Amino acid sequence: MGKSKTNKFKRPQFSSAGLPVSAAQEAGAEDEAHGEDSCPAAELLEKLQSPCADVREFACASISRVVQQDRTIPGFLQKDAVRRLGPMLLDASVAVRETAAGALRNLSACGGQEVCEDMVKHDVMTPLTALLRECCAGFGSWTEPENDRVNAVENVANEAVNLLWNLCESSSQAVFLFNKAALLDAVTQCLERHPQNVELATSAAHCLHTVTEDNPELLRSLNSAALGVLENVLLSPEPDMAHTLLRALAAGTLWNVKASLPVAHQAQTLNAVVATMSRCLDLDTGTLIPELREAEEARHRNTEAAPDSEEGTVEEMEEEEAPKRKKHGNSVKADNDLSDLLPGGGEELREAAALLTAQQTSLEIIVNMCCSDDPSDDEWEEESSSDESDVGPDGICDGVSNLMSPLCLSDEIHGALISHSIPEKVIKKTDFPRKEAVDACLQNSSWKHLIKKMRRVQSRALTCLHSILSTMDAESLGGAAALQGAAQHLSVLIFGAEEIPKDEEFLEAVISAMRSLLQMMASRSIPQCIAPQQLMSLSEAGTSCGVVSVRVSAVAILGITGSTLAKEKGTAETLQMIGNALLQVATRDVDLVVNGEALDALFDVFADGDEAEAAAKSIRLLPALKALQPVFKAKIRKEGRGKYNPQQLCVLDNIKANLRRFIGYLEKPGLS
Repeated sequence: MGKSKTNKFKRPQFSSAGLPVSAAQEAGAEDEAHGEDSCPAAELLEKLQSPCADVREFACASISRVVQQDRTIPGFLQKDAVRRLGPMLLDASVAVRETAAGALRNLSACGGQEVCEDMVKHDVMTPLTALLRECCAGFGSWTEPENDRVNAVENVANEAVNLLWNLCESSSQAVFLFNKAALLDAVTQCLERHPQNVELATSAAHCLHTVTEDNPELLRSLNSAALGVLENVLLSPEPDMAHTLLRALAAGTLWNVKASLPVAHQAQTLNAVVATMSRCLDLDTGTLIPELREAEEARHRNTEAAPDSEEGTVEEMEEEEAPKRKKHGNSVKADNDLSDLLPGGGEELREAAALLTAQQTSLEIIVNMCCSDDPSDDEWEEESSSDESDVGPDGICDGVSNLMSPLCLSDEIHGALISHSIPEKVIKKTDFPRKEAVDACLQNSSWKHLIKKMRRVQSRALTCLHSILSTMDAESLGGAAALQGAAQHLSVLIFGAEEIPKDEEFLEAVISAMRSLLQMMASRSIPQCIAPQQLMSLSEAGTSCGVVSVRVSAVAILGITGSTLAKEKGTAETLQMIGNALLQVATRDVDLVVNGEALDALFDVFADGDEAEAAAKSIRLLPALKALQPVFKAKIRKEGRGKYNPQQLCVLDNIKANLRRFIGYLEKPGLS
């Protein structure tokens, strides 16, 4: 929910390598005899009615494995799989409950938003709610940590909480039912098990982090006991990376519920939240991941050398294509990474994955802190085509926010971010993954998916830097020298290789950060240390990207650069290049938002100055805009009402009016 823009992936308990032992043996024999796709949905679902618990368990575990292939999901849905699996959550056999929850968990994770909404529609929340309550009652019945019954109940609860998390992440109706059923207490009880079962507690923390975001109804029901559990987790020791992740998620949840915190110690709690993120970002993945990889190798060598031990095995992790999902109506990019859906592998691999997830989560929380009540990048892309100009000559769009305007951070949050050196730590995380860490992951196929996770941390750090630059003033960030240093750092990231990286996630993040930085420097007349030719190449890469927000930022960078150069002598030739590039985008881009941004940038670049006037004449700007004007108006009239929302249309209408005025300005004697 909300603006966190996170890509969360859930790891199901059962894959072909993770079935219960007895079921795995049966499945293996059956697969050999009949082939991988031998059991159709109808046959597996029929086995759910067997009087034998082992058969029901086998059926659930097999379904859990098969639905990881998304092509099989429609067949199961057509056979009413949700209604038939739902009662298995309350089966007399604990093992069946666990495997049924695992099957539904996989179905929700691999099926995406539509499947999750269908599951909620078919009333999966009713048995799931009952199951969670029974599990929580079981926590209090057996207190011995080594009690097999306790372990079994907690395993079931872990599957159930992950299913609940998936549903609430993808379905607003599931969140409504979560509130209505008062499931906060149950999930909090699971979180409270963190001293005994960190895996269950982490699943609960993920769920709470999701359901507490933009959920005012839940905040009204939040009690001091739940807040106490969250604060206890936040202040708990960090003996390993799993607890580091747990604390990061608790920090994110406390940020989500900050309005419910007691006023007396609100500042203290929020400072602890920032301190938690600060410690997490201090961890050096470039050193820790190679160390963890070496520790795994040493453990395997010791296992193989032990005379009476079984030979250790390393589970292979395959990368599958993730289905494109939507989160509460906003598109979430598929990243072709279902690594978290697969079995956990060795302890060291889980530690490394938890570390990277914790750092990603921490960076996302900082973004939310900076953008708590203002449009995110995605929302702005949908609402506006202009960041650089004041909207509306007649004041008809005064309510439209300006993304580049300084946002309002409270003194407490601003002070906490600065005192814990968050801006400096974020910049460090924008570096490319260290070669040592990448090489360590390349040595074993089970670790390769971590490379994508490391790159995602980098992209989140760049997005975080963009938010910080949009929120804080130059002095808070270290003044002109610090900003120039940041610009030089970003230029190395972008131009350090032979060509600009084409990865869309990286390009979107780095270009938005560069845009914010250049805007801040331009507004304070701080000299920019990046050559115009470099910025031209960056904008060229951006304007050819398929992501609208990247093209918008690329055009904005041209506008910022051009308006700065227009004030300097001897820049007419560069202004001609910028003007031609902007005219091309304004004329040829298929998206009206990008067209409008390009026109807005042209207004800024050629508004005033001898160099701008000379460049405008050289590129025949006036006749070009006259020819473009009727085309732009017709495009708004033809496409606007059906394709763009009212706020976008408001901005576009004002750009249309500004275009008419700008043409009039250029027609004045001495300018044409």
